[in-house]
Amino acid sequence: MICGVCKLFCHLNWPAMVRFSFFGIYPLWMVARSSVGAHTLIISEIGYSGEIGGPSMVTLRSSDAGTRYMQDQAMIKTSNAALIGIARDWCMVGHGVALAFVIETWGSSPRPVGSIMVIRDDGAIEGSVSGGCVEAAVIAAGQDAIKQGSGQQLEFGVADAMAWQVGLSCGGRIVVLVAPVTAQAVPLSDLRAMAEVADKRQGFCLEMNAHTGQAQGLTFGIAPQNSALDETGSSFHFHHAPPHRLIIVGAVHIAQSLAVMAAQAGYEVCVIDPRSAFASTARFPGVELLVGWPDEVMADLELDQMTAVVTLTHDPKIDDPALIAALRQTPFYVASLGSRRTHAARCARLQEAGCSVEQIACIAGPAGFNIGAKTPAEIAVSILAQMIAAHRQTGDV
Repeated sequence: MICGVCKLFCHLNWPAMVRFSFFGIYPLWMVARSSVGAHTLIISEIGYSGEIGGPSMVTLRSSDAGTRYMQDQAMIKTSNAALIGIARDWCMVGHGVALAFVIETWGSSPRPVGSIMVIRDDGAIEGSVSGGCVEAAVIAAGQDAIKQGSGQQLEFGVADAMAWQVGLSCGGRIVVLVAPVTAQAVPLSDLRAMAEVADKRQGFCLEMNAHTGQAQGLTFGIAPQNSALDETGSSFHFHHAPPHRLIIVGAVHIAQSLAVMAAQAGYEVCVIDPRSAFASTARFPGVELLVGWPDEVMADLELDQMTAVVTLTHDPKIDDPALIAALRQTPFYVASLGSRRTHAARCARLQEAGCSVEQIACIAGPAGFNIGAKTPAEIAVSILAQMIAAHRQTGDV
């Protein structure tokens, strides 16, 4: 047992020492690897409760750091496409930027391989690589990478006892690759090209040195795959597929909850409604709103296998044209709100409109899992859960 204040220093191939101050009895260990070797810091039966500072003196305060971080994360877009766009935008206005990639995990970890955090030279961040606590060390490494022009690999892990408090559940471990946007790592031209392709909902693969973050190749137009290290562990292949998208038809109360929850789950969300009084920015702040009849609006949207469509109005004049438009394409999930009797009548109308029995059978109706939901937020939970299940069961990345 280590009591009192324990100040430990660890060279992470940085020009200055990075200080970690610890108090209490939280079991935590951390390993940091640089491009020129491995430096190990092992801490047992102690826990983070102070500040992490480095060349740029990134500071997080003790007990509420993880909670505040998670609250902040709930307010931002989490898709990799959005984060790559943010990184580009920051660079274009003159900021130094680093990208942190989760490149390997063991056991249970809150963020999968391929997750991104974007770090700015002034300490601003978007995205995440864990549940909160290790972000401070990654931010410090990112700011140092911006100054030095080269990246490094960091490895974090934690024992079970206080795992959630440091963001790595059930003894999880993660490896993070930090790469600055520089000519020696990820060139700005590559970042701009990735952002442009992501904006068009297209895929790409960025190959990087897994220890230094140096870009080794950028390929476009490839089939979606999971990001992963190669067999030797020397290269990391960051695969970007278009983010899953949710199209909500009907700017009703349930849509207000569902839009927020889906965005937090990583979906791009847009809400369609011909009624401008319903589809207002006051009711849906930060959500893409398309005011118009669904069939007309959806004619300009590609409803691919990364897209879900949910209708919520209970009004056949709005819902039925949206469902017909969705069934003509290949969304991975189509659902419509309403009772079983309402859904049976809806199916009859769709068949009369020319939809096949097989197409109609693809509609989840009533929308959502039967969890006894009553309130708009509870119904939104049931729909989101069913949509995620449909997404994961298809095997899509």
